[in-house]
Formats: sequence, C-alpha cells, structure tokens
Amino acid sequence: MTQPRLVLPGDTVMVTRRTLRRHHLFRPDPAIRQLYLYTLAVCARQFGILVHAVTLMSTHEHLVVTDPTRRLPDFLRDLHRLVSLGAKVLRKWEGPIWDHEKSSVVRLMTEQAMIEKLAYVAVNPVKAGLVARARDWPGVTVLPHELGRRTLVIERPAVFFRPDNRKWPDTVELTLTLPPPLEQTHPAQAVREAVKEELEHQERQARAEVKARGWRILGAERVRRLSPYRRATSFELLRSRNPTFAVGRGQRKAFFQAVAELRAFRRAYRLALEDWRAGLRSVVFPQGTWWMCRAHGAVGQT
Repeated sequence: MTQPRLVLPGDTVMVTRRTLRRHHLFRPDPAIRQLYLYTLAVCARQFGILVHAVTLMSTHEHLVVTDPTRRLPDFLRDLHRLVSLGAKVLRKWEGPIWDHEKSSVVRLMTEQAMIEKLAYVAVNPVKAGLVARARDWPGVTVLPHELGRRTLVIERPAVFFRPDNRKWPDTVELTLTLPPPLEQTHPAQAVREAVKEELEHQERQARAEVKARGWRILGAERVRRLSPYRRATSFELLRSRNPTFAVGRGQRKAFFQAVAELRAFRRAYRLALEDWRAGLRSVVFPQGTWWMCRAHGAVGQT
C-alpha cells in the first residue's frame, strides 16, 4: 500500500513530474509554452491555487505553489490531464505523455526551504548542463526579480481547447505571488534578494558539477532544436528516495519536528484505517487525510 497523502490547508509545496521515459516532449517552443501556461492559469484559477514559481524543462516540470483550501490533488489531476491531452495533439504523440510515477510533492516547512526551492526551480536548466545561467533558459521559467510581481496574459491555444466551450476563455491571466509565509513576514524586495542570492549560490555549484562531469553546456539554440521524440541520455538513479518535505539548510530542529509530525500522521492513519476496514464507519481520520475523506466519505479531524 502506498503511503497516505498529507494535505493541509495553506501548504506551500514544490511539485515535480517527468515525461514518459524522459522524452523531450516539452522542448521549449512557443506552442508548448502557450499550452502549458494557459492550462496552468486555468487550473490555478479553478482550484484557487497560488502559483509562485514554475520552470518547464524539456523532460519535466517544476512548480512552487500554495494550496489554501486543500485542492492540490484536484489541481494536479486536471493540470496534468489537460497538458497531456494538448501535448499529444501538438506533438502528434501516441500514448502517455507523463511518466507512470505519481507526482513528487514536497511540503516546504520553513522559510529557508521556500527560498531554496524557489531558487532550485530556476536553476534546474543549469544543473542539467543546458545553459550557463538560469536567465538563459529559453523555455518557461521565473527569475527572482519576477517573484510576486509578474502577471502573464495567455491566449487560448489553437489546439485542443475548443473556443465554443465556456470553460476555455479567450485569454487568461496568471499572476505570480509570493508564498504567504514569506509575504507576511518579509518585504517583497527582501524575499526577491534572498532568492537571487540563493540562485547565484546554486548556479555556482551547478556549473562546478557540470564541469566536474566533463559535460559541455548545450546552449539555448541547441535546446530549441532538440527533437521532442528523443530521450534524455544523462545518468539518473532509478527509484531513488522521494522526499515528502524539505526544511532547508541548517534547520535541524525543524527537520525533527517534521519527521515527528509525519510519523504521527501515518500512525494515526493506519489505526483509523484498521478500524474502517473492520466496519467502524464512525472512526475519525487524522487531520490532513485527503483520499479517504474525498472518495469514501470518511470523517477527518479539522
């Protein structure tokens, strides 16, 4: 049995999902950019999700979002379904677009974790050896100076989204916000400066790693010419550890608190599930239980 999902209102998370077998199906070009951003904006508006940062690599997505009302699973379901259907039309692709593994959802438990992951999302193309600096990435990305102040206006793509369906407006806006815990405690410019400093640190580390591996930086122009039907060939560990939370560097106390919280949730969930399977429908599942409450009408703590 897979571990139960812990979904709490107000969680800020980093989401990652890969394409099938690391095909370059999201190679950066205007059509895929429009498709992804339009879908992201429509789904974020529908489910009340706050979008903070996004980078769409050729083979995977990274998102940092906040879920005020526990709609994240619904948001991800629709986002990934619609992106998949639209990309299949764009790429004339048969079969799945996304990898069969479920999305990685990492809860960001501290301000330090949020700053680090906002920078990590932007630095990803550098870590992959595709460009020398985050600002050189030709695809969808968010740089530190854009955090909390950029609004994108995206027109409806010409493919898949029918203009006679009211669900798909002619244009939709996507406003990037700052994570609420950071916005409530720090001036916006201070947050952007902290993320900028962290990004520069991660860029230096990434370039050093690329050099140590003997890689040549591909460059934006060659990235644009990649065939979407080819697969990434760089080495990648299979079935590596999939974290569910992050606390950031030097956050030892927060780490142990997060571990204790997660273990307590899973322990309470298992006990409640045993009672449920025994026929006790009045059992109360721990706060953060999502699927049992949504699909089976179980009662969850509030």
